[in-house]
Amino acid sequence: MQWLVLILLIPYIYILLRIYAGLLKVKPHSTGFTPEIYVSVIIACRNEETNLPLLLSDIALQDFSQDFFELVIVDDNSTDHTFDIASGCSNIKNIKILKNPESGKKKAIKTGVEASTGELVITTDADCRAGKGWLRNIVSFYAEHKPDMIIGPVCLKGTGGFFQQFQELEFLSLQGITTGTAMTGHPVMCNGANLAFKRKSYQTRTGSLHFGKVSGDDIFLLHSLKKNNPGKIMWLESAASLIITGTCESVGSFYRQRARWISKAGTYRDRDTIVLAIVTFVTIMLQPLLLIAGIFDPSYLPVLLTAVVLKSVPDYLILRNTTTRYGNGKLMKLFIPSQILYTCYILSLLPNVVFPGNRWD
Repeated sequence: MQWLVLILLIPYIYILLRIYAGLLKVKPHSTGFTPEIYVSVIIACRNEETNLPLLLSDIALQDFSQDFFELVIVDDNSTDHTFDIASGCSNIKNIKILKNPESGKKKAIKTGVEASTGELVITTDADCRAGKGWLRNIVSFYAEHKPDMIIGPVCLKGTGGFFQQFQELEFLSLQGITTGTAMTGHPVMCNGANLAFKRKSYQTRTGSLHFGKVSGDDIFLLHSLKKNNPGKIMWLESAASLIITGTCESVGSFYRQRARWISKAGTYRDRDTIVLAIVTFVTIMLQPLLLIAGIFDPSYLPVLLTAVVLKSVPDYLILRNTTTRYGNGKLMKLFIPSQILYTCYILSLLPNVVFPGNRWD
């Protein structure tokens, strides 16, 4: 009778194996030409006086003509010298420095989009780094496929140590889900640190972006665009378009970030996202429940071990594929301890779905 509970794992295994099948379809994009399409790069930032100069330097060194892009920086009520640093940038030809008239990243991006003129809008964050081929590869991909949204690759880079590497591996698992679901035509995730979309598409969907929520400027736009044509949301596989950002320095900042991410889950209306969230929740909850049952009845312990193994197989396949594509295969040595830690911290985050916060830290 105890073994019947393993039936609950079937949806999880099926969905993740389908995502893995999507990952096997990934092909790198190669840039054969430089299109002359005018684009707008938008950076919404707050208190980024340390990081912003590095990103501005990266943008100034792009191998995409400055005649064909503008940079729109929207300062969201910074209390440091972010606005002054942005205003002092002189090595980018077309640059607009704005102050967010309201508060929050979503409103800041909306302000930036309204002030932009490009056919294509590309967003990133002030604490990110970009290679010189970043813009050219995104724009060439857009010119070739003309999607409504382009989801670009993002990678975390830490300073070493278990906690930093755990973040890198956990983030790569999210990138795996992002890539695999997009490749199967059922995208559920994206990241505003490397995202491109048609300006007109954004302007027609501002009513569905949940401006009352501080987080989710990227996901809610994805879900809104997906309603009309999920096939027009595409993954860009390109090492040249990779955006790199840092890991959280402390456990507290990591927890607050993930709490902010998960807090918007109760607002999702996308079927694919809801199904994946429910199936993942059931699968994660099954493990501690079987452990508790095993304490009182040892016959449940073999069931627990089997459940862990069954869950780990698709997890491993997705992570192995993703870490290999990102050149971080060495992180797989943390797979087993990360499986345990991931379950514990996800369970600790669940109250944030019921009692969501509303801060952009």
